[in-house]
Amino acid sequence: MTLDHVARYVAPEAWQMSWVGSSVGRIAFPLFAGMVAWHACFNTRNPLRYARRILVIGLVAQLPYMLMPRSSDALIINICFTLSLGLVGGVWLSGLGQRLRQESTAVWRLGAEIATAVMVWWLAGTLTEYGHPGLLLIPAYMLAMQRLHRTDVTRDGVPVAALSCLPVLIIGGFMNSSLMAKSFTLGTCVLVLLLAAGTHRHIPEMIWQMPRRLWLSWYPGHFAVIALWLFLSGNI
Repeated sequence: MTLDHVARYVAPEAWQMSWVGSSVGRIAFPLFAGMVAWHACFNTRNPLRYARRILVIGLVAQLPYMLMPRSSDALIINICFTLSLGLVGGVWLSGLGQRLRQESTAVWRLGAEIATAVMVWWLAGTLTEYGHPGLLLIPAYMLAMQRLHRTDVTRDGVPVAALSCLPVLIIGGFMNSSLMAKSFTLGTCVLVLLLAAGTHRHIPEMIWQMPRRLWLSWYPGHFAVIALWLFLSGNI
């Protein structure tokens, strides 16, 4: 992510670093979305409070994010809003499945919920990074991870779990235009799904972990540093 932003906003054209954004820069969002979905499914008691924390980071980062030079003047809100809204959508979909199985739930109420959710998704997709596909990635990850986590290695279980991964790959394929960007995005999605399926158990535990305050402040902080550099160099 940081390499992508440095190559996009700081590096001069003479350095010819535009390839970074179409390669390693496309790893960040599907990786972040997978991390958020995993924590929402297995590591937090209150996913909506987790979504609020991500939203706070996005609010802090929005001002320096808006200072980045762009070819269009259209309002775009940063990736934390995409992650936060996507998580809210995933939680809502999980609850909707439970309510659909309850005979006492009023049909008109479910219809109103679905119509409202579709309208919010459509409006938010015009403002957020990665747009409409980006908002759907976390709900798709949550569906796949819950199925992968519950799957036993049987003749019937594995095909169903594999089928639940298809929405993630389809959505990932819609998020970028160039072949290189699609390849890196889909490759990252496949890696996240493999980790969720159990390969994470074979990865050794990290000896050093980034301090909590540092990784919470990294997203708005790196934008602030880039904005300061652009200001001092006379580019904003």
